[in-house]
Amino acid sequence: MTELTQTAYPPHTLRAAVAKGQMNRRAWLITGMLVIFQMINFADKAVLGLVAEPAMGELGLSASEFGFIGSAFFFLFAISAVCVGFLAAKVPTRWILLTMGVLWSVLQFPMLFGGGAAILLVTRIVLGAAEGPATPTTLHHVHGWFPARERGLPSTLVAIGSTLGPIIAAPILAYIIAHPQWGWRWAFGFLGLIGFIWSVLWLVVAKEGPYSHLKGKQQDHAPGAQPAQDQAPASERASITEKSDTLAQVPIVRVFCSRMFIIATLAGAGCFWAQGFLTTWSPRYLGAVVSLSPEMVGLVSTFPWLFGALTLGVLGYASRVMMRRGVSVYLSLGASFGLVLLLSGVCFLVLPHLQGYSAVTMLVVAAGLAMTFPLAPTAVAFCVASRQRGAVMATLTAVASLGGIVAPVMVGLLMERAGYLQVGKGAPQSLEMTARLAEGMNASFAYIGCYLVVMGFVSILCLDPDSTAKKLQKRFA
Repeated sequence: MTELTQTAYPPHTLRAAVAKGQMNRRAWLITGMLVIFQMINFADKAVLGLVAEPAMGELGLSASEFGFIGSAFFFLFAISAVCVGFLAAKVPTRWILLTMGVLWSVLQFPMLFGGGAAILLVTRIVLGAAEGPATPTTLHHVHGWFPARERGLPSTLVAIGSTLGPIIAAPILAYIIAHPQWGWRWAFGFLGLIGFIWSVLWLVVAKEGPYSHLKGKQQDHAPGAQPAQDQAPASERASITEKSDTLAQVPIVRVFCSRMFIIATLAGAGCFWAQGFLTTWSPRYLGAVVSLSPEMVGLVSTFPWLFGALTLGVLGYASRVMMRRGVSVYLSLGASFGLVLLLSGVCFLVLPHLQGYSAVTMLVVAAGLAMTFPLAPTAVAFCVASRQRGAVMATLTAVASLGGIVAPVMVGLLMERAGYLQVGKGAPQSLEMTARLAEGMNASFAYIGCYLVVMGFVSILCLDPDSTAKKLQKRFA
């Protein structure tokens, strides 16, 4: 019975590895390290929103000026993501990830040691450049440790790390900010220390995976895979999953001009808008709408990320089950992503009509559903050769990140258009200013809600990795 149970599991799955005692511990250790890496990545983004009130008061910043600093994080985000994405085709990604980790750590300390508004602006710009390639590079690296049909689970775990960062860090940072002997500057210092520790550990354990394109190991040569001649051509299969690692390279400009890539990028911009709001203005919104204490703001700020993590986990597991049962990547990833995006847009449209805790609950659901962006580059990755995968995912993420530039400035300008004025350090905020703050933010929710509804519909119809891969291979390979 035990022997039958062990052999019943498909090869290269986590269950089979545990059952047979042949678990690739290094692959899952690397996955765990990358989850932590993504947690630090998004904690670095979220810290600005958590320090918004004390930093704006001490540094004398208006809403639009603070929003500009929030947007500045994305000024070089796209450029560095694209450049590093192409570099990843030639340089081992373990060294790219180490460089990013060290830079993240170093760039936190200037604010700890008394930097002003100008230093905050410069460090956020450079930090954005250092973090731009993070998501596509981590996905690219973890793909090198698993065969194509088993990448869904580790990719989802790495993506969930993006949402776990603010969940775990926000209460800790809120406690540090509220502590009389530490304050908001130590929030940056704490993240710097954590980044340094991760970098040291990564230097010790990191290496390239056996399925990395730099190793030249493709799916057809993986243990347990069917020989290439026994498999049907990609164009004749219902799904491109099994042939993903054996696709020929095509002109990368053609990939960028494909309908799927363009739609995935536009849809991703809406997801980055939600991230930009969460990391810059969400704590301010929570404090104004329900008058929470700084510690409670730090706790409640984690709820959208927690809901996003749960959503990603459910979608990741569902896509893995569907693809292993022969369901197309289009239905498993593309259409699922579009449906969630559509639901997010509907929630954002409802949000301006709610108040108090009902509004907070709807914000949690709306923003949490928009945390599913990693599904888009994961789906697109099935369309291209392994050597081109890093550049394609990085470029998609880079262009989509423009939504993160728009969100903080857009919200700040809409708040000021509604008549909101930031009070000085230590001064209480009047009910009138609170109402105007909510009015400006509600206007932004209506705009992004309409955008996400439209992009959700389009994504359901057009995010089809299967047909895109077949068309590219037939025309150019």
